[in-house]
Amino acid sequence: MEDVRWKQRFQNFEKAFLLLERTLKIKNPSEAEKGGLIQFYEMAFELAWKLMKDYLEEMGFTVYSPREAIKQAFQSGVIEDGQGWIDALEDRNLTTHTYDENTAEKVVSTIRASYFPMLRQLYSRLSQEAR
Repeated sequence: MEDVRWKQRFQNFEKAFLLLERTLKIKNPSEAEKGGLIQFYEMAFELAWKLMKDYLEEMGFTVYSPREAIKQAFQSGVIEDGQGWIDALEDRNLTTHTYDENTAEKVVSTIRASYFPMLRQLYSRLSQEAR
């Protein structure tokens, strides 16, 4: 039963990840599209850390918070860029509580350059195992 939990979480993560991937392909996104991109990122990130938590629990670890999940996933080799994920966690908290055009531009740029590649690495790492 426990084995199924992380695989079910992976399916939800995959949906959010693919939505984000498609939205990132929009060449000159409108303000509404940028807002959607940030929302898809927030969803994908939230599901990513919960996926890590479930996966780690399947491996026998106990994890209570996003920060713990990230640290343990890094130590266990599930993710490659521990500090990048911590930065993403802090930025995710920023975007959920603040909205202005400059912040949106900066966040979209960071998602493209740093955070999406990290999500892609997690997706690639777990996609074969989840099947």
